[in-house]
Amino acid sequence: MKLSQDLLRAEAVRRIRVARPDLAEEVDLSTATALSEVHARIQEFADTNGLLVVSVVRRFELAEYARATCEFAIGLAPERLAAWRGSFSRTIFLAGNPDNLGDRVRFDHIAEDGSAAWTGPAPAGASAGLRRLLKLFDGSCGLPPRPDTPVRIPEAIGPRHRPPVRRELYVATAGITVADCLVHLNHLLVEAVLDGLIAPGDTLVIRQMPRLGGLSGPYAALRVGAEREHPERLRAYACLGEETVGAAR
Repeated sequence: MKLSQDLLRAEAVRRIRVARPDLAEEVDLSTATALSEVHARIQEFADTNGLLVVSVVRRFELAEYARATCEFAIGLAPERLAAWRGSFSRTIFLAGNPDNLGDRVRFDHIAEDGSAAWTGPAPAGASAGLRRLLKLFDGSCGLPPRPDTPVRIPEAIGPRHRPPVRRELYVATAGITVADCLVHLNHLLVEAVLDGLIAPGDTLVIRQMPRLGGLSGPYAALRVGAEREHPERLRAYACLGEETVGAAR
């Protein structure tokens, strides 16, 4: 099963219907342009009535950031995580050193190496001061090449309701900046945690590829968005594979 436009559109529609079934009933979801318009409406909702997360990024390293993102999402109460999904897991990435903000900001999660921290999900007003204090994370360079990297989600961070599994995590790199990767990875991983696809003890093997169109399924989860150069077309930016073997202990 290749990543055809029909398959990508079906996945994008499924995500909208899961996150906002009320909105899905009101709008046209038949084209990539219509899907982009729906995303814009949901972002506007998050700014005024929804929930958002702020991530303060000191430095970005793909494997460590993926692990810490999963740890943050697993550590959230299920009802908070589900409510955040209604705002499409909206996240704003700011540049800063979490260690320098300890007296002014109460973070909900800090990466073990101090490279990033998260606060929220909360109404936008709760993070207004932090967003005025720090600039948006730039991340305008492309993703550096890297070998396939296994990332293990620690078992101690939360309850585990099934044996650990191993999955491939594919990340597209052609024309993708670090800032783009942050956005796509965030949505995929957070929603995979909510769906029970990622849990404590699991192992993700991160594989970078220029484009993901040549992958054959089945897939556990896809991150789909419009092509920057051709907004009428959809593209897979990240992909979580089906479970393979039990994660090594």
